[in-house]
Parts: sequence; structure tokens; C-alpha cells
Amino acid sequence: MNPKDFEEGLAEAPGFEDEAAIARFLDRLWLERGLAKNTQSSYRSDLALFARWLLPRGGALTTAAEADIRQYLAVRRLKARSQARLLSALRQFYRHLHADRQRPDDPTARLESPKLGLRLPKTLAESDVERLLEAPDVADPLGLRDRAMLELMYASGLRVSELVQLPLPRIDLRQGVVQVLGKGGKERLVPMGEPAMEWVGRYLKEARPGLLERQASDWLFITRLGGLMSRQNFWMLIKRYAAQAGLNLALSPHGLRHAFATHLLEHGADLRVLQSLLGHADLSTTQIYTHVAKARLKELHRQHHPRG
Repeated sequence: MNPKDFEEGLAEAPGFEDEAAIARFLDRLWLERGLAKNTQSSYRSDLALFARWLLPRGGALTTAAEADIRQYLAVRRLKARSQARLLSALRQFYRHLHADRQRPDDPTARLESPKLGLRLPKTLAESDVERLLEAPDVADPLGLRDRAMLELMYASGLRVSELVQLPLPRIDLRQGVVQVLGKGGKERLVPMGEPAMEWVGRYLKEARPGLLERQASDWLFITRLGGLMSRQNFWMLIKRYAAQAGLNLALSPHGLRHAFATHLLEHGADLRVLQSLLGHADLSTTQIYTHVAKARLKELHRQHHPRG
């Protein structure tokens, strides 16, 4: 069955008592780990779909057995990464119930996650980044804004949500730093470098006042109408500028964050420093970039060494 059809079908099901249990679980997880909104939404969806699937079978989320979970996984036939995410949500939910003595066992204890191959993020060469940064027409106020956004994202490795929702007071051009409010409400200070400082300064002086037209806004980067840019709109801008630059690849805003991290490592940055700059809670998340950097070096060796 198509996953979308499956989810739409279950969405038609009547309400269920386990909604309160899911809400309590997510509240607890938020207090303990500062769970990101997107992760909370994914967990809520995964647990709610399982609860609705159990309902017509006389089951409930809080009392489901291992056999129920195995049957559900068989019915869903999810790809490895989607199945791993679902199992993560279920494991944490049942561990929470077991730890709080709301049930005597953990039905996920014997379940194994699918093996995932190492998925290396695609990254841009430094020359590709230069072409992308030079694509906007800086004679136009919106082009100048876009150049400043691209420069800041590449210089600081911001997430796209952190970039488009960056409040004006959180950027300090004198000190050359950005105060970022990241996942889980955690703050970090990130340097921005001289080129980004110059382009953001030009944007603030030459473009932003005209875009506002005497309106007030707390956001650093604004749209033609003076509002807040969405992540989707910035994604479309990236795609457009990639095409203008002749970059024949499916580039997303996260591609610039990957390039920031990979290029820092290639130039000798310490992994712990990179973890701090990216705002990763766990070093293992940052370590993916060591594989990217090694893969890039191997490719350069293959292309340019006479015995590559």
C-alpha cells in the first residue's frame, strides 16, 4: 500500500484515548531533551497512526504487545530510514511508560532497527560556492538581500530556519558574530567573517530600508512586502541561483551548511569546534563530515594524481 494512502486512510478513523498519553510523552521528552518541533511532530504522527491502526483491532497504544508492533511494521512496509524513525518513536514511548511503571514491560526491547548505510551529504566545491554567491544581481535590492543571505549562511553554517528567522538584534557587525537560537532553544555564538559582514552591512544600509518603506520589522531578512521569508521561499531562491550559476545539481539550503562544514574540515578545523558552530547536541552527528571530507580528498587524488 502507498504510505500516503495508508496515512490518509487512518486519518479518517475516529478519535482515540491514547492521544492524552502521546501528549504527556511529548511534554516529558520536551522537558528532558528540548526536542525540536519537527521531531515532536514526526513522533506524534508516528504514534497516532499506530494507535489508530490498533483501534479497530481492539488494541490500544499504551497496551500494545510486541506482536502488534511486528505486524504493524509488516503492514507498513516502510523504507529502512522511515522504519528506523518509527521504531525510535515507539522505543522512546514504551521506555517512558516502563520507566514510569505505567506498564511492566517494554514491547520494543527485542526489536532490531534496520541497518542503514552511511548516507554522505553531497557538498559543493569551493569554486561552486563562489559561483552561487555571485549569482544574485546586487544592483537590485532583493538581489542584494539574497547575496547577504547566501554569504551569511555559508560563512556561519546556519540552518535555513535559523537564517530566515534571525532577529535583527542578534547580529553584531562590530564584533562579527551572530547569536543563534537553535534546536531545543539552545543558543550559540557563531562568527560570520569579513565578506559576510560586508554584504550584510550593505544590505542593511542600501536595501532593507527601501524594502520596509517606513514599516517596522524585528527580522533581519525581509520580503518585498516587508514580511518574514519562509523556508520554502528561500529554497526556491537557492534553486534559481543554482540554475543561473550553471550548477547542475539539486541544491537545497542545507547544501550551503554542508559546504560550510566540509570546507572547514578540509582546511583543518577541529571536530569539536565544528560541533559547536553547527549547534549539534551530539558529536556523532558532526562526525558525518569527516567522512565527507575524506571522500572529497579521495576524489581529488583520483582526479589529479598521475597514479590516482
